[in-house]
Amino acid sequence: MAEERLQKILSRAGVASRRKAEDLIIAGRVSVNGETVTQLGSKADLSSDRVKVDGRVLSEPRHFLYFVLNKPKNVVTTLHDPEGRETVMSYFKGLRERIYPIGRLDYASEGLLLLTNDGDFANALTAPASHVVKTYLVKANGALTPEQEEQFRTGIPMHGRRTAPAGLKLIKKGENPWYEVRLVEGRQNQIRIMFKHFNLLVEKLKRVKIGFLEIGTLKPGAYRTLTNAEVARFRRLLKLEHDGDFDDRPRNH
Repeated sequence: MAEERLQKILSRAGVASRRKAEDLIIAGRVSVNGETVTQLGSKADLSSDRVKVDGRVLSEPRHFLYFVLNKPKNVVTTLHDPEGRETVMSYFKGLRERIYPIGRLDYASEGLLLLTNDGDFANALTAPASHVVKTYLVKANGALTPEQEEQFRTGIPMHGRRTAPAGLKLIKKGENPWYEVRLVEGRQNQIRIMFKHFNLLVEKLKRVKIGFLEIGTLKPGAYRTLTNAEVARFRRLLKLEHDGDFDDRPRNH
């Protein structure tokens, strides 16, 4: 096997996404053949080099795993939390293989979250160029005016860059109305910031759909494996070249 960038190796081995893998490298937690590597862009060959993260030797995943979890509120979408808060990994304690979340849902949000050990799949799904639509149900503490709704759809300034066009539909009127929001980008706390731009607060936020995949009847804290057909459909959607060797044994919790 040819040499590859370390962050790609870590991602494919199910350690973390490429972005998080870069943080691990910079923090000095990765070594190659006994030498700590902190330089981004460093390469290795997992078939011949001994790559370790936090002292643990990496190896190629035997099977690719794909899970969908209904993330409850007040749970962190990370592998570990320095503040000691519960993370999404607490729902996978009996799993021997290493997996990690694809993207994130903030602490106070809930709903559909995908986890995997397939780095190429994770990176393709989170890449801005993929344009995979994510659908949310949002309860606000007030209603947007028709003019504000149009601004929401066309884009607002956020951290110096305008948000991409978004879908917005009022689905329940009232003093605390519910909206359906559809995004093709996943900037941190984006929906909350967009409503705050119009002096409104988000009271509840739940992701109910990623692309074609709906949360269905999964209860908060429950998860299941994606089916063969769902994985294949995602791969077609993401234009990944092959289906890979994935473990399709049902796992529900």
